[in-house]
Amino acid sequence: MAPHHPSPTPEPTPAPSPTPDATSPAEPTRASSSVALPPLTAGPHQRRLGVIAVVATFGGLLFGYDTGVINGALSSLETSLGLTPTSEGVMVSAILVGAAVGAFFVGRVSDALGRRPTIRGLALLFTIAALACVVSPTWEFLSAARFVLGIAVGGASVTVPVYLAELAPTERRGGLVSRNELMIVSGQLAAFAINAVIGSVWGEHDDVWRLMLSVAVLPAIALFVGMLRVPESPRWLIGQGRDDEALGVLRQIRSDDRAVAEVAEVRALAHDESTAKSARLADLVAEPWLRRILLVSLGLAVAQQFTGINSIMYYGTQVLEQSGFSQSGALVANVGAGVVAVIAMLVALRVINRVGRRTMLIVGFAGVLVFHLLIGLSSLLVPEGIARAVVVLVFVICFVGTMQGTIGPIVWLMLSELFPLRLRGIGMGLTVLVLWLTNFAVSLSFPIVVDAIGISSTFFVFAVLNAGSLVFAITRVPETNGRSLEQLEEDFSTGAIPVASGR
Repeated sequence: MAPHHPSPTPEPTPAPSPTPDATSPAEPTRASSSVALPPLTAGPHQRRLGVIAVVATFGGLLFGYDTGVINGALSSLETSLGLTPTSEGVMVSAILVGAAVGAFFVGRVSDALGRRPTIRGLALLFTIAALACVVSPTWEFLSAARFVLGIAVGGASVTVPVYLAELAPTERRGGLVSRNELMIVSGQLAAFAINAVIGSVWGEHDDVWRLMLSVAVLPAIALFVGMLRVPESPRWLIGQGRDDEALGVLRQIRSDDRAVAEVAEVRALAHDESTAKSARLADLVAEPWLRRILLVSLGLAVAQQFTGINSIMYYGTQVLEQSGFSQSGALVANVGAGVVAVIAMLVALRVINRVGRRTMLIVGFAGVLVFHLLIGLSSLLVPEGIARAVVVLVFVICFVGTMQGTIGPIVWLMLSELFPLRLRGIGMGLTVLVLWLTNFAVSLSFPIVVDAIGISSTFFVFAVLNAGSLVFAITRVPETNGRSLEQLEEDFSTGAIPVASGR
């Protein structure tokens, strides 16, 4: 993705929620955090926030490139390292196992050490692991290097959205956090396009995959250098009792009166939680409202991967070849799907603060369900040849556009919003662990299932899974748009937002 992208038009500052008189017995009495905030104003502070967001989302760019680059490199890898179907599956999915580990543990590191040093450490890990991939002498070494790379990918998938959510003003949180998802799909598009170019120019060399993988080193270095010049999360600083530092950060990215008001809002919540124990997994199920939030978050993580989006991102070239494209034609068509993903994400960024989160999820799951059925039917009913290939490509592109314009950004955004401050790191860690394990299961099984039952039946299975996800979105997912993170926590805990009601 280019460094400059449009920001959504800010909504008016939401009206404060009424502060209930009673609180949950197991929760400390909360000071009122629902204070009216001064409106956002234009100025250098907004440009500073934009620069910080661009730097942090290089983690998303690396996420996308490192997971997508394998799509076009498999043919070269098979020749160079003598891959069998089994070793290919292990090597492709190794990054996902590492990502699950990184997602689970890095959230706790982020809570303990801070968002900024954690992202810097991940940038170093990205660089070292990418270089290890490039020089791999065997597929076993490459699989191990991709596992380590996955730890960085998973850690970034947890830490960057939280960092952005904690920096963003309420009115712009949806668009700002979702820029990370834009960078993810941009990284995947970059991987597809660079693979196509490198494959066209140097495709006759057995080791051309090394050149494809080496490109990931450049954004990793840029992320590390950039994170040396950005501030820590003000909400994390307040949680550590460093209020003066937090105010200094907010004055970089807000007007002065807004900065003072936000510190007061966050302090009211953080002060009441200052005696809470360090976050543990048991804390995520300590209260009924926390259990409901956890179940919703886990459901969103699983549902996002059950869309099957990564079957296209990892195996898209093979899917298109089986539909009737030549190898070179499939590479070019795969780039087209990446372009549509980025365009859809840009559209989502324009509307994400104006349309409810639930509305976008429901529309997204309904659309994905329809296009899965159409892909399956066209693979089954359209005669073999270029006609089938084109029809399948059209529906694949529609599926990718629908997914990346709705479900993709919304799930990452909501996962960064749902958990209370003291549990945000560990909550994100657990849910993104489940997300990556589901990704691993879907990605590992996809070629096996296609080989066993065919493309059409595989996408019918995806359709059934997404019908279930649509019901889940309608009945279980709450609305989080228009409230600050502090208001969300208060409203969830007191029942002002009934989590299970779908409102």
